[in-house]
Amino acid sequence: QVQLVESGGGLVQAGGSLRLSCAASGRTFSSYAMGWFRQAPGKERELVAGISRTGIATYYVDAVKGRFTISRDNTKNTVYLQMNSLKPEDTAVYYCAARGGSYYSPPNESDQWGQGTQVTVSS
Repeated sequence: QVQLVESGGGLVQAGGSLRLSCAASGRTFSSYAMGWFRQAPGKERELVAGISRTGIATYYVDAVKGRFTISRDNTKNTVYLQMNSLKPEDTAVYYCAARGGSYYSPPNESDQWGQGTQVTVSS
């Protein structure tokens, strides 16, 4: 089990940037692939970016490629999501997850979730 706490969300104008952080408790952080998901009102939760246990491999949904960067620091038990050139359609609650499966797979029952952080992009 791992406990996850997200931070860094907020209100930003279109074109702006935010950096989300997800701090994990426990000594097993490096054994998990990690992912950032988002869920907008009335929509399903979707995988935005994923990163392998070592950080070597990453995945991005097409809508954020070239704008978002996922990274991790296993010495700090933290995963990050740098979000640049934000658009109103990026508005959602963002969640990090310790993956029960691969870093690029859709949400599944074995994922462990943080509480989420709201990101709002105004036009």
